[in-house]
Amino acid sequence: MTAAREPHRRQVDPARVLPDAAPVGFLESSGTVAPGQVAIDMGDLAGRVRALRALQRQSVLTLPLGGSFFDVVLTAGGAQAHAAVAVMDEIQRSRSEQGACGPVIEDPHRSWLIWLVPPGTSDQWQPHRYATCLGRPHSLALPAVTATKPPGPYWLRPFRGDRLVPATTLRGLLDQCQPGPAPYEAVLSSMLTTIS
Repeated sequence: MTAAREPHRRQVDPARVLPDAAPVGFLESSGTVAPGQVAIDMGDLAGRVRALRALQRQSVLTLPLGGSFFDVVLTAGGAQAHAAVAVMDEIQRSRSEQGACGPVIEDPHRSWLIWLVPPGTSDQWQPHRYATCLGRPHSLALPAVTATKPPGPYWLRPFRGDRLVPATTLRGLLDQCQPGPAPYEAVLSSMLTTIS
């Protein structure tokens, strides 16, 4: 076993004189940028920064559906919906995991489950007796990441960076479990940002 060599340290004269730094200069600007000069993915930067700050403060975060985030499938809550969550846990489980289902929000006040599914699902979703799927142009108010039980909306299954709920599998489970009629789409779109 050889000892690790310490890196060479440069000797600095403590009496050295540093040259003056050049003054900092800023270009003058009118303060406005033409929309065509803003990169497509930067147009809503301020909104995204506010959303990240809300997440850091453990408060409610509102995100647009679709794009690079997720769409949502809304179902009635209750025993049948919870049975679907339990089966999805088994389907998405890897070794030694509990509660392995992708992210699901429960809204006990409205008796809804909100399943986070891959973005673009709403473009392919066919009408379903037990679920409604929404994507762009809607937004969803997510509960704080620490909200894991009532009162108010909470994460029945936590948001994870490695998974969403697979929409095709979910659709089949809903046919089997039949969690009640789907929430009405027109009502949903007006309530998604007020779920908190």
